Amino acid sequence: MAVRPILRWPDPRLSQPCAPAVPGPALEELASDMLATMYHAQGRGLAAPQVGEMVRLFVMDAVWKDGPAEPQVFVNPEILWMSGERVEGPEGCLSIAGPRLTVARAPEIRLRWTSLFGAEQEALLSGFAAICAQHEIDHLDGIVILDRAAPAARDAALREMQP
Repeated sequence: MAVRPILRWPDPRLSQPCAPAVPGPALEELASDMLATMYHAQGRGLAAPQVGEMVRLFVMDAVWKDGPAEPQVFVNPEILWMSGERVEGPEGCLSIAGPRLTVARAPEIRLRWTSLFGAEQEALLSGFAAICAQHEIDHLDGIVILDRAAPAARDAALREMQP
């Protein structure tokens, strides 16, 4: 398990869609490294492109800051359904130094993914877990929170991020 460097925006890899992940020992090692990196960076989610690996994989632990750790690994995740409702809330990103941005997300989603060992999984996620999963899937599609923010908020964030 190794802590990997996290790419920072505007690294062009953060704007590229990822290829499907292929289960195997290399993916298991990547997932282990990503969990170590996420916890080390005090995050709750981390997508493979954030560590320079352009595959559809993310890790998440939506509860570890409030209780025992519950690490999860999502290989080739796919949102099957999302509620029609949207809630706005502040989001930060380990790849974007600077302010938290207000983003609108569905508070409930049905997610399908594969485990590291190829078993198909499906779950209904709600609240922070649903929002975090949407944020990480955005990374897999080459989307960052700057792309989801209102134009004025995005412009203000970009100004704040300039040296």
